Parts: sequence; structure tokens; C-alpha cells
Amino acid sequence: MPVSLLARQRALFAFLCLVWGLNWVAMKIGVTAVPPGFFSGVRWTFAGAAILLWQYFRGEPMRIPYRLLPRLFWLSQILITLNVFIMLYGLRYVSSGLASVLSSALTPIALLGFAVLFGQERFNRRQVAAIGLGVAGLLLLYGPKVAQGQLGLLEGLGAIGIIIGNLSYCLGSVLSRPMMRTLSPTVLSGTTSLFGGLSLLVVSIAVEPGVIGPVMWGDWGLYPWLAWLFMVFAGSLGATTIYFILVRDWGASRTGTYAFISPVIAVAAGILMLGEHVDVIEAGGMVLMLSAAAMVLKGG
Repeated sequence: MPVSLLARQRALFAFLCLVWGLNWVAMKIGVTAVPPGFFSGVRWTFAGAAILLWQYFRGEPMRIPYRLLPRLFWLSQILITLNVFIMLYGLRYVSSGLASVLSSALTPIALLGFAVLFGQERFNRRQVAAIGLGVAGLLLLYGPKVAQGQLGLLEGLGAIGIIIGNLSYCLGSVLSRPMMRTLSPTVLSGTTSLFGGLSLLVVSIAVEPGVIGPVMWGDWGLYPWLAWLFMVFAGSLGATTIYFILVRDWGASRTGTYAFISPVIAVAAGILMLGEHVDVIEAGGMVLMLSAAAMVLKGG
């Protein structure tokens, strides 16, 4: 691989880690003030439309075969709609730092598991040991609270929501790779974002309380809007497209190594900006989970 290309890929990867680390804080700010489905629906719809319009005005034909449209729609539901709706409701009841660590530690394990399931990568004993270590980390992270009755129902459900949302995104990531033989990462990012965002808006307007009224017309307040702008331009338009590029070039599990860096950024940002904290037992659980993720990816 040419040195210049490798350097470019590493720079893109560094940007991805930074943005997705800070993204958790932005999401926490946004969904605390605005119904999560509507907040993200507006975000992904705008981002998807912007990406596709940018492609169009650059004079690059999108050339999406009609036979792929149903697959693109269902992929968008897995990557965006299911992932975002469940995960953001979970985030309402879990701190941004812990949510980031929980999601990021599971990401490389889930990416590898799905890649093996669909024949994109191979499985070995190291991964079995890593999954066991990751489960031990989860038990250490939440087990003491459960045993002492300190883990509230909503916090527990929030953690489950984050896990389910994470698994949904990992599955969609693996399923997206074969489609990039036909579609560019930019077109794939734009179409899935647009389809997923529109689905989120439909579901939000139908079932989320508080959407009809001032929220629908943008009466969110300053900080939720700043969070939304960051998530749209740095996250959806930037990091998500970069993610698809790296999944195409590096594979799903190698790209998942962002999970080692973004939790550190998210925890630090949560402490500095939201006043969150992490105790010794929670830190131990994080170390075990991240160690499990490191074992999965150590062999490349």
C-alpha cells in the first residue's frame, strides 16, 4: 500500500475516533431536550439529502440499480432506524461515558462475529476467550449494582437498549460491505441516511409524545441545536462516510478498532462537560471489556 494512501487512511481514522468520541456527549445533550426519534430523524434526513445533492452537483451519477433499492431500504432500517431509536432512548438513562465504553467495547467483538457469520472473516479460539472476557467485564460493570439493588430499572433497560442498538449497527456494517462492490461509500452513506432518517421521522411523529408542537418547528434551545449541528456535519456528513470508506478498504473488524480510542474521548468529555464520574469498579469493568476488544483485533 502506498505510504501516502496509508497516511490518508490513518488521518481519516483519527478524525473518526475523535468525532465518535465526542458524539456521545452531543447525543446526550440533544436527546435530553428533544424526543430522540425526532432529533435524529431530522439529523439523518438532512445529512442524507445533503450527501446525495453534493454528489449530484459534483456531476457524479449515482447509478443505483433498482434491484438494490429494497436492500438499501432494509439496510437503512438496521443501520439507522432500529439502531438510533433504541440506542438514544437508552442513552437518556445511562451516562454518555459509560454508554460509549459499553458500545465501543462490544463493537469489535460484534463486528467480527457478524463478519464470521457471513463468511467475510475467520473465527478462532482467541475470539472465544475474548468474548468470555467481555462478558466478565459486563458483569463487573453492572453486576455489583444489580446485586445490591442499585441499578434502577430504567438504567438497566437503557444499557440493554445501547447493546441492542450497537448490535444492529454492527450487523448493518457487515451487510453493507458487499454492496460497495456496486455503490460508492458516499452513495451508500447518503441513501441509507436519507431512508433511515425519513423512517425515524415517520415513527417519531406517530408515537413520540411532545413532537407535535414547538419541537417540530425547531424550538429546542441553543445547546441542543449546537449538538445537532456537530452531529450532522462532523458526524453524519463526515465520520459516517469515512466509516464506510474504511469498512470497504480495511474490513469491518479492523475499522472497529476506533473502539479503543473513542471511549477515552467520550469519558473525558463527559467528565469535563456534563459533570459525570466513573468509580473504581466501573473502571475495572471498562478495562476488561476493552481488553476483550483488544484480544479480538490483536491478530489484525
